[in-house]
Amino acid sequence: MSRDYTVVRTYGDEISARMDAAVLEANGVESFVSLDNAGGAIPSLSLGFPVRLLVPARDLDLARELLDTDAESPADPRD
Repeated sequence: MSRDYTVVRTYGDEISARMDAAVLEANGVESFVSLDNAGGAIPSLSLGFPVRLLVPARDLDLARELLDTDAESPADPRD
């Protein structure tokens, strides 16, 4: 089993990366967020060193497809 990971996206903040990671995990794609912001002490480091979302190389195409797909709006219960 390959352990090769690749960056699927970069972000300016950790929250956005973690939200996308949750989308991937919900769809069965393993992922992890990599960042260097001095343990949260200096969040502005993300400006110079973007937060990275990584996935196994074998899942890169699926991850891109999932992240590029707009979520459907829930149906209006009044309809």
